[in-house]
Amino acid sequence: MTSQPQTSLPQQVFTGLMEDRISTGRYQPGRQLEQHTIETLIRLTGLSPSAYNMQNWRFIAVQSPEAKARLQAQAYGQPQIASAAVTFIICGTLNAHKQLQRALQPSVDAGIVPAKLQESWVDAATQSHTDNPLLQRDEAFRSASLAAMTLMLAAESMGLAAGPMSGFDSEGLSAEFQLGADEVPVMLVTVGYPEKQSNRQQKCRKPVAEILDYV
Repeated sequence: MTSQPQTSLPQQVFTGLMEDRISTGRYQPGRQLEQHTIETLIRLTGLSPSAYNMQNWRFIAVQSPEAKARLQAQAYGQPQIASAAVTFIICGTLNAHKQLQRALQPSVDAGIVPAKLQESWVDAATQSHTDNPLLQRDEAFRSASLAAMTLMLAAESMGLAAGPMSGFDSEGLSAEFQLGADEVPVMLVTVGYPEKQSNRQQKCRKPVAEILDYV
């Protein structure tokens, strides 16, 4: 029996997604996202890569008017939080090596990751991350940033608009939303229905020759 060829995303689909995507802060106010839509976005976001498959992230969907007001107060009053259907707080997790064995166990059970490889990854991560707060923070920011980009692309593919935000009081936000001691807010991502009749276009980017070097 011959195996079926793997299907892949047509290049023109992904190219169009990237070339048409814009970061926005202009949404149709009052429009909400269904719970299943939010959960689909996060399921896709959870497919993002992370070191050792740590999955060292957590996402908080801020959608009620009361929660939006609380978040807006910690984000210097930026208006898109109020008009977006939902704003996700993208959190990176410190000390993620401590839960690596649990994170990998489903892959072991499914026969994707051998038990010996799981053990070696846990040992390696424990040795490199224990008592190394800088590496833990760097890893948390890397993973959360990759997840945020995946979230924005997932939203775009579903006909939604999205925009990243870095302007917020990190300590104030952590206290307001009771983040754990091992959680750091990395960025906010607003998601919603784009403002109608918007003629905004993607900003021009630097040419490849300016940003690429061969060695």
